[in-house]
Amino acid sequence: MSNLSNSRRKVFAPGSLIFEEGTPGSEAYVVEYGRVSVYKTVQGKRIAIGTILQGGIFGEMALIDDQPRMASALAEEETACVVIGKERLTEQLEKAPKGVRVIVGALLGNIRLMGAELAEARVVLSETEPS
Repeated sequence: MSNLSNSRRKVFAPGSLIFEEGTPGSEAYVVEYGRVSVYKTVQGKRIAIGTILQGGIFGEMALIDDQPRMASALAEEETACVVIGKERLTEQLEKAPKGVRVIVGALLGNIRLMGAELAEARVVLSETEPS
């Protein structure tokens, strides 16, 4: 990602909500340092989807397919991120061949579906475990 020179940078305090599931997305993030927890909320329970560490990107899906955020992102510790705006990502995608854009769109649809199914499965499993 050498093309990040004109990007902004944000630092999030521990426990800060970076974005919330279901909201529109206009920015993606690349972690410079820190740790970000990505989770879905199902039946009032927070279900972990993953952890993003240095060099990881998150929040890009909403920029590419114009769907609401599929999950929430929370800074677990002080976290600095390079911010990538929607315009910049769109500009880069428009340079790709149409076939690549179609494949990316299909992959994102599959990822969103798998994320929802994973969160639901984790809730069902937690309800069937002995207390």
